[in-house]
Amino acid sequence: MPEAHCEAPTAGSVILAGILLKLGGYGFIRFSIGLFPDASAYFSPLIFMVSILGIVYASITTMQQIDLKKIIAYSSVGHMGVVTIGIFSYTAQGILGSVFLMISHGIVSGALFLCIGFLYERHHTRIVKYFSGLHTTMPLFSVFFTVFTLANIGLPGTSSFIGEFLIIAGSLLINTLGGLFCATGMVLGVGYSL
Repeated sequence: MPEAHCEAPTAGSVILAGILLKLGGYGFIRFSIGLFPDASAYFSPLIFMVSILGIVYASITTMQQIDLKKIIAYSSVGHMGVVTIGIFSYTAQGILGSVFLMISHGIVSGALFLCIGFLYERHHTRIVKYFSGLHTTMPLFSVFFTVFTLANIGLPGTSSFIGEFLIIAGSLLINTLGGLFCATGMVLGVGYSL
């Protein structure tokens, strides 16, 4: 997915992150849990482990990226791991938080990809090191980019916080270790976002 985002134009990245990425979560809720509840319950420990590995791997990989589109793309991978943990926690809080986080992530990541598209159109690069001092040349843009980055982190008061909080609350009821690793992934998310 990160390579697809880097090659896609801005509109393609917005559609990919805002709509297409959410189809997997919708499929899990609608078909996996709805049609095959026993099989989903049987494989939920495996899905928890794969999701936790995905969150931690995506977060650590994101910290090493220098391309802004890849940073947002890898953070999307981590967020979808959190959504999967919420879905397979089989609690009302977890599933509601997953739906809320998918909606929030669609808006926030789409807005971040739009911001990066604006930067690319103006400066013809997406490499992070070339954007130091951007707040002096583009102050209004910097405010919007900062607000959407804080929403991507899940700062209290944003829609992502509500979804992430519900997912952690739901997963802690079922699998305490999984909930702690999920929260650790969110702490790593603060690291790569800043």
